[in-house]
Order: sequence, then C-alpha cells, then structure tokens
Amino acid sequence: MPSLREYARKRRFDRTAEPRGAVAREGPAPERLFVVQKHRATALHYDFRLESAGVLRSWAVPKGPSLDPSVKRLAMQVEDHPMDYARFEGIIPAGEYGGGTVMVWDIGTWSPGEEGDPEGAFRAGAIRFTLAGRKLKGSWRLIRTRGRQWLLIKSRDGAASTDDVTLAKPRSVLTRRLMAGIARDAGGDLKTAATADP
Repeated sequence: MPSLREYARKRRFDRTAEPRGAVAREGPAPERLFVVQKHRATALHYDFRLESAGVLRSWAVPKGPSLDPSVKRLAMQVEDHPMDYARFEGIIPAGEYGGGTVMVWDIGTWSPGEEGDPEGAFRAGAIRFTLAGRKLKGSWRLIRTRGRQWLLIKSRDGAASTDDVTLAKPRSVLTRRLMAGIARDAGGDLKTAATADP
C-alpha cells in the first residue's frame, strides 16, 4: 500500500514550498500522469515519476533519460511523492532535504504495458510502459536490478534517437525557463543552478 510517510518525514513544510499532499484516489483512466523534474541539489539529477495507486512512484536518474535504446540509465528508487508534486517548480531551501532548484522538465501521460497492472509490475520489478510527454514519447522499461537500483531503458521504436534530449531540450515545459531563471525568480542559488544549464 503506497504511503507518503517517508516523504513527510524528510520535509519541514514550514520551511519548504513543496506540497504536503496526500495519497490520491485513483480514477479509472487508462492513462496516468508522469513527470520528469530536473533537480539541482547536491548533484544534478532527473526525478522520474509515474502515477500509480494514488502517488507518484519516483526514481532519481543521475544522468537523465536517454532516447538511445542501447543506453541503460541507472534509476535509484526514492520515496513516493504526492500527486501535487507533479507541478512543483522552484526552490527547496538550502539545508532542507533535496535543497536546490527544481524544474518540471517534462510532463504528460503514461500507459502500462500489456500486463496492465502497474502495481503488480512495480512489485515484480519490471515495468513496461508508453510515455506521451512533450519530450519523452514511445515505449520504455524500468527494470529492478537489486534493492532500490533500477535501469531506465528506451525501447526501439519511432521515438528512439541517439540525440541527447537533455541537452537539446533544456527548458521547463511549464515556464520555458532554464534552471538559472528558476533560481533567480525564486531567490535561490543562481550560481549553482546555472551549472545545470547547457
């Protein structure tokens, strides 16, 4: 059963603008929300999130997603996030968990593979899915290798490419800002955020 206890335990909501959120009621829609947030905390990474069972199942992808099917990206499973987090863009204050700049790098919907049971696939450690985002599209897989370690892999289809999508499309899909612009507008660390821009 999904829980946001770990998410809440790691955050002080009187100091961060991150949403408190709650486990949402899952509707019957066959397509679910996904979001990828570019996050410059201690190190730059991309947070890959899939809606399932009323929460955003989440993985930190250090090098970001790759459109090249021959590239396997490490994806470290992290705590579930509330659905409200999908549109969070701004600053997590220094000294707080995940302190740094957050951008909504991509957003859209995802649909499960033919097994049709996202939670069963999540427990089994092998999730096949199709993304319909603004930057990421087509078939993908998340495969658990051990513990919290997974691999994010693009499948061979018409959306596959050897282009580096993180460099080619660096801007927020919500505001068109770069990381430095988000930090500047929210009073964050402009110099550190700028290191995440191409």
